[in-house]
Amino acid sequence: MNVFLGIALQLGATFLFTLMGALVRYLGDRIPIGELVFARSFLALIPLMLMLAWRRELSSAFKMKHPLRHFTRAITGIFAMVLLFLGLARLPLADATAISFVTPLFAVALAAIFLGEVVRFWRWSAVAVGFIGVIIMLSPHLGQSELTSSATIGALMTLVGAFFAAAAMTQVRAMTNVETTASLVFSFQLFAAVCGLLMFPWAWIWPSPADALALFAIGIFGGVAQILLTNSYRHAPASVVAPFSYTAMIWAVVLGYFMFAELPDAIVLVGAAIVVAAGLFVIFRERALGINRQKEKEASAPPAGPPVE
Repeated sequence: MNVFLGIALQLGATFLFTLMGALVRYLGDRIPIGELVFARSFLALIPLMLMLAWRRELSSAFKMKHPLRHFTRAITGIFAMVLLFLGLARLPLADATAISFVTPLFAVALAAIFLGEVVRFWRWSAVAVGFIGVIIMLSPHLGQSELTSSATIGALMTLVGAFFAAAAMTQVRAMTNVETTASLVFSFQLFAAVCGLLMFPWAWIWPSPADALALFAIGIFGGVAQILLTNSYRHAPASVVAPFSYTAMIWAVVLGYFMFAELPDAIVLVGAAIVVAAGLFVIFRERALGINRQKEKEASAPPAGPPVE
């Protein structure tokens, strides 16, 4: 393991994902959602396929033991992508990023319900505190005179999108024991690209050269970020690298300011800090529980025999 490399890859992935989100916000008010989904998914296949070919794992991308489960997982992820993209088009970049931090908290609840994972008092408490932070972040948008305002709708879309993202994560966790990582990533990008393409007859425009370049960047940045993220977990434990994903808030504030002249409200930053703190607690708590489970497993195992070369 190379922990520092794993952290560096996570930081790179987080920056690229945030930059991709900024470009989605840049295009969101004039490029149809189907076009955005298609660009994000289809073009992401380029770096993905190149990486798999370089590793000689290309064939594993097409091996799906349970195609129906891949399909249902993809549909869940596509709902998440559509809602998060629509939220980005209606909210300041930092606000949308902050609200999306609730995804790991949703994942804790869904894992307890659908995967049968034991979640005890401290993690449930962290989830509850995190949702208080979400309410604080939503308050500037829900407190507007018209609940049908664009920002209010965008905030609710982002929140529901985070729930679907957590549902997709839960499905992936249930599938990792029987499916390869390559097949999980490839099948999602392929199904999402097809779904985006199917939306073209109802809403498609010919982009300007600048918009076409932004669409291309959305797909490539998303694909490269996914590769960096996957490889970060090859070099360091998830509990070590995952906290660095919260640096997205820093990049969101910086990119929001320079690209859109946006600065988040202080109350949004307060709510984001609460959600981040809750998320970090969940990460470190799960790491501690994982270590304890490993110790229990080792303690209950029979004495090891002589080493075998």
